[in-house]
Amino acid sequence: MRKNGWFESVAEAQRRAKKRLPKSVYAALVAGSERGITAGDNTAAFGELGFAPHVAGLSDKRDLSTTVMGQPLSFPVMISPTGVQAVHPDGEVAVARAAAARGISMGLSLFASKPIEDVVAANPQTFFQLHWVGNREMLLGLVQRAREAGAVGLILTMDWSFSEGRDWGSPSIPEQVDLGTMIRFAPEALGRPKWLWQFARTGAVPDLAAPNLAPRGQAPTFFGAYREWMSTPLPTWEDIAWLREQWDGPFMLKGISRVDDAHRAVDAGVTALSVSNHGGNNLDGTPASVRLLPSIVDAVGDQVEITLDGGIRRGSDVVKSLALGARAVLIGRAYLWGLAAGGRTGVENVLDILRGGVDSAVLGLGHSSVHDLSPADVVVPPDFERQARH
Repeated sequence: MRKNGWFESVAEAQRRAKKRLPKSVYAALVAGSERGITAGDNTAAFGELGFAPHVAGLSDKRDLSTTVMGQPLSFPVMISPTGVQAVHPDGEVAVARAAAARGISMGLSLFASKPIEDVVAANPQTFFQLHWVGNREMLLGLVQRAREAGAVGLILTMDWSFSEGRDWGSPSIPEQVDLGTMIRFAPEALGRPKWLWQFARTGAVPDLAAPNLAPRGQAPTFFGAYREWMSTPLPTWEDIAWLREQWDGPFMLKGISRVDDAHRAVDAGVTALSVSNHGGNNLDGTPASVRLLPSIVDAVGDQVEITLDGGIRRGSDVVKSLALGARAVLIGRAYLWGLAAGGRTGVENVLDILRGGVDSAVLGLGHSSVHDLSPADVVVPPDFERQARH
């Protein structure tokens, strides 16, 4: 039975999110850097890939489950860490609960609006994301907090090159929600009464703090955290290897787009890689993640687990990624639209849509398991793949 407010596609979740959210909040979700070439290519590239389906001998039962970094997934999708989820009062906790209800792992951003302790309580399969921020002492403190909270692994995100300019204008994001901010943004908020009412009935305002960047109860503002990160000297591969040594569990390096970097990440001892361009918010002109995936799989796929992040909007996109060698995918904007459209239920709705699409594609391709997918299942145009010259 379909629940009240149920939607049939991620595209519909996005449409509802746009209708529900203040203009600047929605703009922050969809924005890509500069001309948005990479953000657009992330989704468009999946449309260039075709399937080679079978018509008989199909499997009556299909196993969609897998594991990533030792964590079982009911289907090959994970929640990608995204910062400050002010689209809904429950933010990351709602997402974590939805992910747990659907049997998948949660990625929690260092710049999240909810403390890691609360998120792990909502989903014990939580991976904590770090940026290279502050100094080694500060990073050791963050690692220790993740360990004490019960995080099952770390994700070190490196795919952001600090490009802020956007051809259509960057969204206006306040330092914090104080009286002046409320007055300035009142016209936008009043035009979205359902969104405003969500916060009003909790007695809270959108939380723009970053509670995971400091001891509990001492959360800096999001931009305070951002400035701390921006002022940190850039890491070397030796720094990354050092950080990996400080954590005795699974460790993913997120942001790989080159084969030579993939090799260096393996040498640093990581457990998994995420082929990613930060959803198009990295250096604009970087090809879609799925175009880069095959060369990286060929180079190091027998040494580490490889995931893909960027442009996933349908279950068929998940299956195409798996066929080209990914073990699972991470989703960002898709679940944020679900969160905006319906809170925890909206996120569960998005995950159900993706799972249904994965199941349909695996059925049509004649397989009984996602682990049976291979490049033979997809039709790849001759000029589809991209890789840097060395």
